Amino acid sequence: MEPILLFLADWWWAAPTAAALGGAVYAGVTTRSRRARRLELDAARHEERQAYLALVDAKARLRHARSNAIAARAEEPSPLLGAVLPTTSAAIEARRQLSEAKRAERAASLTLRATRTRIKAVQAQYSAGSRSDPLPIDRLTSAHDGINARWMDYETDPALALAFPQMLDSRHPATLAFFRAQREAGRLRPSQRERVTPQQYVEYRAAVHALAAALEAAERQAGVFGAPRAQIRRGPDRDAPGRPQ
Repeated sequence: MEPILLFLADWWWAAPTAAALGGAVYAGVTTRSRRARRLELDAARHEERQAYLALVDAKARLRHARSNAIAARAEEPSPLLGAVLPTTSAAIEARRQLSEAKRAERAASLTLRATRTRIKAVQAQYSAGSRSDPLPIDRLTSAHDGINARWMDYETDPALALAFPQMLDSRHPATLAFFRAQREAGRLRPSQRERVTPQQYVEYRAAVHALAAALEAAERQAGVFGAPRAQIRRGPDRDAPGRPQ
């Protein structure tokens, strides 16, 4: 009995310390899980902040363009006896810059409105989701893998390679654009252990969307979508939905 008492006397402090450490680890895991699950919502808020700053900058440029237009108009010579004098080049340039600034300010305003609408949609989706739903970054990497697998069909299927050789030939601009988009998406793809920030998620998502658009453009240029069905059959899943028709 005495050895047990000696052990407890020496290590009595370990139990509360271990409990506190376990609680800290659990809190850290829970926080990371919650952060990963709301990544898409945080990314939407990040886009809203960037859009707001862009609108502030566009409004400042618009005020500057208006002041330049007023100054250019004031420097124009006054017409004498009703004569119409030609507009100076400075005034023409000032009006052009003002018109561009107005368009930019309107576009920035619409972009900000769109980002705020997106926040509401993502917020509703986040609130309705469950712990069993795939994480936003997992859904995105899965979409990335699907695009790469779709292109690999042309690389691994001899019939497809013969039917659409342009899909593997980087001398064609559309195919070259796809390869560049593929490289960029691969560069921005986060590792499994990497903590993804909202900005990284936005950049990676944009790269994946650009990759999908580049593949579709390359397929269209190669004539995949207008090809007879017999040319585009791909092994055992030849009738699977989503294949080019």
